[in-house]
Amino acid sequence: MNDSDLPLWAALPVSVLLLLGAGLTLSGCIGLLRLKSFYARVHAPTLGTTMGMFCTLLASILYFAVTRSRPVLLEILIAVFISVTTPVTLMLLARAALYRDRREGRDDVPPPGTHGAP
Repeated sequence: MNDSDLPLWAALPVSVLLLLGAGLTLSGCIGLLRLKSFYARVHAPTLGTTMGMFCTLLASILYFAVTRSRPVLLEILIAVFISVTTPVTLMLLARAALYRDRREGRDDVPPPGTHGAP
């Protein structure tokens, strides 16, 4: 089977997943630009782009599984690494921002020891 011989039953979900992934990634990027505070802004790109990445990788997995041109191990590794590193990065950025804002004495930051702090 050539790369251009993707059957219609596979081409439709691949196309839908790619468009959905692109739309979710775009919404995360727009959220990054439009939201005002750092704590609100940090969630949009992590949630939007992570879901967009998963949709794009699912489309890639489906495409390469149907065409049998190569194994899908690479896509699975990408999904694992991004799903592990994105929350860790979010947590480190939020903690650094909290530390900075508390050192500067800002009023809109929860005090240390409270649960539910970003």
